Amino acid sequence: MELTTGVMENQRESLEQGNCKRPHDFLGMHPVQETNKSKWITRVFCPTATEITVVSCKDSTKTYPLKKVDSEGLFEGSIGTRKKKFLYKLMCKDKEGNTWSYIDPYQFKCTFSDFELYLFGQGTDYEVYKKMGATFREVEGVKGVRFAVWAPHAKRVSVVGSFNHWDGRRHPMRYIPEQGIWELFIPEMNSLETYKYEIKTQKGELLYKADPYARYCQLRPDNASVVYEMKPYKWKDDKWIDRRQASAYYKEAVSIYEVHIGSWRRHASGEFYTYREVADSLAKYVKEMGYTHVELMGIMEHPYDGSWGYQVTGYFAPTSRYGTPDDFKYFVDTMHRHKIGVILDWVPAHFPKDAFSLEKFDGQPLYEMANEKMSQHPHWGTLIFDYGKPQVSLFMIASALSWLDNYHIDGLRVDAVASMLYLDYGREGDYIPNKYGGRENLEAIEFFKKLNTVAYTQFPGIMMIAEESTAWPCVSHPVDEGGLGFGFKWNMGWMNDFLSYMKIDPYFRKFNHQKITFSLMYAFSENFIQVLSHDEVVHGKSSMIYKMPGTEWEKFANLRAAYGYMYMHPGKKMLFMGNEFAQTTEWNEDRELDWNLLEHQSHEQIRKFVKELNKFYKKNKALWEIRNGYENFEWIDCDNKEQSILSFIRRGPSVKDELLIIINFTPVIWKDYRVGVPSYAEYIEVLNSDAVCYGGKGITNEKVKATLQPWHGRQQSIAINIPPLGMSVFKINRLLKEPEITTLKIKGEVQATEEGK
Repeated sequence: MELTTGVMENQRESLEQGNCKRPHDFLGMHPVQETNKSKWITRVFCPTATEITVVSCKDSTKTYPLKKVDSEGLFEGSIGTRKKKFLYKLMCKDKEGNTWSYIDPYQFKCTFSDFELYLFGQGTDYEVYKKMGATFREVEGVKGVRFAVWAPHAKRVSVVGSFNHWDGRRHPMRYIPEQGIWELFIPEMNSLETYKYEIKTQKGELLYKADPYARYCQLRPDNASVVYEMKPYKWKDDKWIDRRQASAYYKEAVSIYEVHIGSWRRHASGEFYTYREVADSLAKYVKEMGYTHVELMGIMEHPYDGSWGYQVTGYFAPTSRYGTPDDFKYFVDTMHRHKIGVILDWVPAHFPKDAFSLEKFDGQPLYEMANEKMSQHPHWGTLIFDYGKPQVSLFMIASALSWLDNYHIDGLRVDAVASMLYLDYGREGDYIPNKYGGRENLEAIEFFKKLNTVAYTQFPGIMMIAEESTAWPCVSHPVDEGGLGFGFKWNMGWMNDFLSYMKIDPYFRKFNHQKITFSLMYAFSENFIQVLSHDEVVHGKSSMIYKMPGTEWEKFANLRAAYGYMYMHPGKKMLFMGNEFAQTTEWNEDRELDWNLLEHQSHEQIRKFVKELNKFYKKNKALWEIRNGYENFEWIDCDNKEQSILSFIRRGPSVKDELLIIINFTPVIWKDYRVGVPSYAEYIEVLNSDAVCYGGKGITNEKVKATLQPWHGRQQSIAINIPPLGMSVFKINRLLKEPEITTLKIKGEVQATEEGK
């Protein structure tokens, strides 16, 4: 590009003042017309250098010294008359005599294609996570790192880091105005270099921002982004992925162990286990306990430990607390090789106000809503994404896809969905309605539909799970049927009612019976997951064992009955770590679980019971093969509030798969309790929470034969012993042949019968 003297001076001033939007037009090698000849000149800005020489990369004997033309650090020199440019490096020397060399980044053309830029503007380049941020690539035969960031309101953006002494004048980026992207290819950059973007706002402020698309980040409190080369990882989970793609989790057993890596286990020093250190021990434990999946809290980079990972600043980066991205791949690979799926908590609802992160990224609201009234999250003091911007929606969808792609993740649990769906969420009526005057966030609704459609299309067999706490309809229904497109929804209604009921003294439970039965009114309206998550054992809510009333024995019996009901209830299962062995203290992210409790018999016994529940759940199709909803579930008696006893049937593919479940929520032992049963058969007790091996009193049952005594609206029934605060589960051992009823034709009886007619 040939520049006039006036334009050159303006470019020079713009560069030195830190306002240059198109540094490639001025720096680098450019043709200049003199008389009838074209010659080439090279310009370099390097404040620390006193001497610079241009050296041909192809022929090192061809050297061209540059002249320092001002005190700020601008060098310029003629390269002679040539037909075309050549690839060159710069040999530099400073006043102390130190020398160094580098390939000039300003000799390269824009590395984005027009089509890529078009898709970015449309918000449909779903592989944008491979293109934005710091990505290793080869340009014109030179290997290096291409930096790309979206900052349409910025006056100037530079890449700064230890490699350029954090000097924003050294590596200003090229602006692509059509899409608001800033781009710069820096040759020969090494992996693990730390960097940020120095952004000059329209008001002249300098902001130092971490890369929104960073793949790796510095550990708090530094919070810089880290150049990380995503080299091919030798995955060993091919069989797992093939099976997953053919899976239909709706008709499979899913039992999830929710884990916070930083507090599941810790070293004696208090240091975190790394992803690699925790992988084998966690996989072994989860497999032994019979869970099918782990769900990880707080894996995406976040600065504040106390946020548990729900105030994210690195949407594409596994937190460096526990190691590198490759370490995290090892963790996932290890889980898969043990046939354990991995689900991540993912937080698209809000982001924190940390100065280095997304807030007013280029000096103005960019990722957040522009209207300050609607941009602030009222509950968490955070900011809300502007889902209506194609680039913001793309950013979030790309984040989700990057975890499914780069790390082979099996599903995402989407946090705080309700807060996204409602414009008035937490605002007590003080909100701006949508264009139709309603309170629904139309942009967020479309975002979810697009997210789930793309995710399930590109990665069949995954699980997209909504943490949605309201009665929003069809959350887990397909988009083409009017739903949001999630695969599953947390059953928050059941959880609230269930825990409220379990906290009540057994004597008073009869007055609150509906709390334990109401969930079956809507149990098949969504694809539910029954959850007892970390949220239920923090902030003064007490641990699970101490939510239970009564003596110590009664607390454990209550908890066994509670877990039993959870596993027998329709829906997939999720239990937070520590709950399986009745952790006595509330969960604390700063310390590991109280594993020493397993030295006490009662805690080891309830862990054994949860292990048996997982085994029993996976073995019995009646508990997870949904079929047609209510054909899979039938109450025997849901109205026995006086005794606080529930009895119901879970049906499987055949009669012999049926489970008969009776749960007693009082500490009373009931002898010869009669229950109507669906079949005239001999029943066998297959699970009893009161077994001595689980810490119970041993009120169990042998084989029980049905009698033709009508009960609970059925033609046959059984009489059983019901344990205190206990659950009993029966299956058909064998069907019985109904006895033949012989009619004696005695004259008097016949006459009486006829008269009765």
